[in-house]
Amino acid sequence: MNRREFLQSASLAAAAASLLPAAPVRKLNIGHTCITWSTFPSKGDDITLEAAVRDIAAEGFWSYETFPEVLDNWDQRGLLRALMDKHGVPLRSGYITGNLLDPSKRKEEIVRIKHLAGVIKKYGGTYAVLAPNGVKRDGYDFKEHRANVVSALNDYSAAITDMGLGTGLHQHTGTCIETRDEVYYVMDSANTKNLKFAPDVGQLQKGGADAAKVVKDYVSILNHMHLKDYKGWEHYGGYCPLGEGKVDLVAILDAVEAAGKNPNIMVELDSSRNPPMTPLKTVQITKAFLLSQGYKFRS
Repeated sequence: MNRREFLQSASLAAAAASLLPAAPVRKLNIGHTCITWSTFPSKGDDITLEAAVRDIAAEGFWSYETFPEVLDNWDQRGLLRALMDKHGVPLRSGYITGNLLDPSKRKEEIVRIKHLAGVIKKYGGTYAVLAPNGVKRDGYDFKEHRANVVSALNDYSAAITDMGLGTGLHQHTGTCIETRDEVYYVMDSANTKNLKFAPDVGQLQKGGADAAKVVKDYVSILNHMHLKDYKGWEHYGGYCPLGEGKVDLVAILDAVEAAGKNPNIMVELDSSRNPPMTPLKTVQITKAFLLSQGYKFRS
């Protein structure tokens, strides 16, 4: 190839490249929840929380989320501040389950939720995820309970936002808000001045919804999200590291980025008996997927 042919070839290549879509600019700083390490409100939380925070920090995720009962346990023993200072990754959110079906328990639930929200706030968190209580889905009639569900969410979200924290509905399989229609009814009926949308996209997919469609429909009030993939295998409750399942994660991330509201995004993968890999390995697989999508991590 002579010089003229080389320049012509280079010019054509440059022209072709200019026609390709530009790589999306990714602005979200993504965190990780702690349940992959089996960090639940139990006697084991003093061991697993440290492992979770250590691995989340080591892989450069921007923040972490856990149950405020776990934070409370560490706080009462005077250990939480030292743990957070040691690893340097900030707390972003706490996961609170509220009873949405029994009005007789409403007042005591508000007291409990405010206490847990206070623990989140004490350690720099800015968000309380509001999850529904579990039910036996066989025989459960959402229509029978939906007025109490919406009323409870309105009361709990008002109590949380009065404390200066954000909050939103986090639908979940096996609870009183699982299906697409239940989610739509609640979000269309609740007071979204206080109660925003905080979906788990893997749970949406597992519950039979098109997770990307639900996110797009409510992205204007979405301010928190569990970014989770689902493939229906025998491990991790059917979930999997990001990029290995059926959830349209790219479409979801594109929609959230385009909305420009900068919500909290938390990767989540359920814990598992006899898992095929360590929690750290799942985090590294997920991180590789997010890097391939243009996301950056802390150094």
